[in-house]
Amino acid sequence: MSGAQQISFMNQRSFGPPPAPPVVGEAYGGGFFAGQISTTANSVATHNLVVGPLSTAQNLSLRWKTTNTSTTGTDSVIDGPANSANMNDASHPAAQFCEGLTIGGFSDWYLPAKNELEVCYYNLKPSTASNNTAFGINPNAVPARASNYTTGNPAQTSAVIFRTGNAEAFAGGAYWNSTQYSATYAWQENFLDGYQGYASKSGNSRVRAIRRVSV
Repeated sequence: MSGAQQISFMNQRSFGPPPAPPVVGEAYGGGFFAGQISTTANSVATHNLVVGPLSTAQNLSLRWKTTNTSTTGTDSVIDGPANSANMNDASHPAAQFCEGLTIGGFSDWYLPAKNELEVCYYNLKPSTASNNTAFGINPNAVPARASNYTTGNPAQTSAVIFRTGNAEAFAGGAYWNSTQYSATYAWQENFLDGYQGYASKSGNSRVRAIRRVSV
């Protein structure tokens, strides 16, 4: 093979289609594959999301913050790593718990941002309960979703291990994400029906750590 042919072959390998993502719920990256996000909101995946195993990433009930005051650098709906890093201290128990984890040799776990946690709900919904049809739009999902849920979509996850009563299932209730709503409130995702609301930062809600892997 000539030098020019070798370069052409290498370019084809470098710029070919990306590999297919793992199967939702499959063991991956220290936890389980939860879906893909596009940080540029153009339906082209930039990262794979990894949900930590329940035994260590937990469904703990923790406070978002110990006081109802504003936290700088926590307004992003998609940059969970930045939000969470800006809360890695004792006054932010939920994020500090996630930031302190080392699982499967990985120490880059964090409290997911609003649109990241929504992808986890969409793909890993634990039950057969009807969805709240006032929510579901997510420009950072892959593919992007421009309309709300229907009562039956998303359906219960195809990943059996994440179904209600099984080893890795999310609880059917509200989970904190790392996106601040206001000085006194932060966003939550309800894993029963997909309801996205906000609650007092100093109240307790469940927490589940994730990490992301560049595609």
